[in-house]
Amino acid sequence: MIESYRRDFNARFTPGKYAELLRRLDEQTKTHIEFRVAETPCFFPRELMEEMVRAGVELTHQLLENPEYMRLSGASIPEEFRVPNEDKHPHFMTVDFGLVRDAAGALRPKLVEMQAFPSIFGYQPLLAEHYVSVFGVDPKLEYFFGGLDEADYWELMRKVIVGENDPANVVLAEVDPERQKTLPDFRMHEQKLGIRTVNVRELVQVGRKLHYLDGARLVPIYRIYNRVIVDELEREGITLPFDYRDDLDVTWAGHPNWYFRISKFSIPYLDHPTVPAAVFLDDWFADKGRDKLPERREDWVFKPLYSFAGKGIQFGPSDADLAAIPVDQRHNYLLQERVQFEPVIATPEGMTQAEVRILYVWPDEGQMTPMTSLVRMGRGLMMGVDHNRDRTWVGGSAGLFPGEYVADLPQVK
Repeated sequence: MIESYRRDFNARFTPGKYAELLRRLDEQTKTHIEFRVAETPCFFPRELMEEMVRAGVELTHQLLENPEYMRLSGASIPEEFRVPNEDKHPHFMTVDFGLVRDAAGALRPKLVEMQAFPSIFGYQPLLAEHYVSVFGVDPKLEYFFGGLDEADYWELMRKVIVGENDPANVVLAEVDPERQKTLPDFRMHEQKLGIRTVNVRELVQVGRKLHYLDGARLVPIYRIYNRVIVDELEREGITLPFDYRDDLDVTWAGHPNWYFRISKFSIPYLDHPTVPAAVFLDDWFADKGRDKLPERREDWVFKPLYSFAGKGIQFGPSDADLAAIPVDQRHNYLLQERVQFEPVIATPEGMTQAEVRILYVWPDEGQMTPMTSLVRMGRGLMMGVDHNRDRTWVGGSAGLFPGEYVADLPQVK
């Protein structure tokens, strides 16, 4: 992207330095990184990063300030996962952009997905830090937004996740966390915030309170940093020791309802230059919004709103593919204009595509704040690290950009 940095990095890269990067990541996270780490960071122009950061804020506000959308998104929450005492806004937002060429040939961001759910906030700054230190990257390049440094970053994370609670009474809750590929991220939250990672299957409910076991001692939980993905509960048929619908005496860092409120479900309701055309499958069959989609089927993407629907992403679906979805399930599927990623990262293995995720937090008494970025590099149809595990110069990466980041972002009315 920034050619001078790109050429310099490629010229000075060695397999030994990459091995040292992986060694340091394992050492500091006190576990092994199971997903593929890209050999390189990505060097982006500051203006492009600003455009993505600003778009993510605008898209989120567009949804929250739309009463009809808020009504519909509330109705989209499955009854068995509808949690009481919802916060007025999400504590976490992630917004994914693909980089495409516009009609004039300029590189612009295009929305892939947005989700009101935490990402790897703990691991990602560590990865960027070690890219800089191991490979001797220009230390003037930044990876935190808004002029934040590491201390600022973790103070904001503490404010959102721990709040006024004793960290001993705050847990990061996940399904079988020791087997999750995101375990390195959990370890960084533990180190930085002093909270405990717990298996949500093993929580103990006593009256309206939840507890975790510390040896034989029950420790009350006052706040949950929610990392449980409902799709996994459904897919694996997991029964929890509590009911989401109960009025529990606990607060949430990342209230579970927001996982449904802002998701793939949101895309057809957005009106923004970065947003691809999208229509729900049931509306498409009812001849609503068909004209929004491109003429060529190969420019369509067909996907479920939630992975527990049992079907992955499909490119260029046929009429038979669409008709195969039962009528009563079609509202859970989306037809969308395919985002044609532009290969923009020059690597020794050739030009590589990049999907950029902007990570935000939103304190209770604060504003939606951009924190850092996560980049997924790939050379196939699918950008996820699992789809690129057998290749090199692909995988999880970090975005670096020149300093003096401008942070005058729109705020909620």
